[in-house]
Amino acid sequence: MRVPFLKMHGCGNDFVVIDERAGSLGLTPAHAAAIADRRTGVGCDQFIVIEPTDGADAFMRIRNPDGGEAGACGNATRCVAALLAAETGRARQVIRTVAGDLPSEVLPNGQVRVDMGQALLDWRDIPLVHAMDTLDLDMQAGPVSHPAAASMGNPHATFFVPDIGAVPVAQLGPVLEHDKLFPERVNIGFVQVLGPDRIRLRVWERGAGLTLACGSGACAALVNAARRGLTGRAATVVVDGGELTIAWREDGHVLMTGPVATSFTGVIDLEALR
Repeated sequence: MRVPFLKMHGCGNDFVVIDERAGSLGLTPAHAAAIADRRTGVGCDQFIVIEPTDGADAFMRIRNPDGGEAGACGNATRCVAALLAAETGRARQVIRTVAGDLPSEVLPNGQVRVDMGQALLDWRDIPLVHAMDTLDLDMQAGPVSHPAAASMGNPHATFFVPDIGAVPVAQLGPVLEHDKLFPERVNIGFVQVLGPDRIRLRVWERGAGLTLACGSGACAALVNAARRGLTGRAATVVVDGGELTIAWREDGHVLMTGPVATSFTGVIDLEALR
């Protein structure tokens, strides 16, 4: 079975996108892992499937390169929003995920803004294995310690460091991802505050590793920085692949704005992946 796909990215956070709205293609976690492989597949940080749904413009299913399902992906949401806007001619879309409905809008400058929903800050919502102040976790590895935690539909721990270039992200990330404090594993963010409205971020994503950008991680980083009084409630988040604008509204919702791009299109032979 030959299936068309798009390769898209937001600030270098890249996705293979397949449309199942016309009917199921029988895609499995094993398909997702095979397609995401950068040596023998197409290669991506997350594998995205657009599915039909009632009450929203589309349902977006997200799988990590290991085949496991993720609850949220802000950059992928912006990519799918841009696709649907081009298809329908409507700037505004509502994209459903397992973490909830995400309203989006393509702005006149071509960037896409998505409402990522409320930042969840209670230990039960992250979730943690036991009660703890999510603004100051008893957690450390090597030179980093005492992160803040937030859920943006998936769990994030944010470490604040004086010099992000000195942090061995690729070594610390896989250790911290599996910290026993997080029963569902955790995305790990490392943040250097550059000013009250600008921060530098690198993220080790659970099930994906070090990526050029992480939208939900950028949202969690800004929320945790603002909670600690290190920034205001809006800031530019500088990631390896570009810049995202994050705003934490007074009602708790987090808005993310940034660019999207289509790298190429192609066709996948699903039978060859079985």
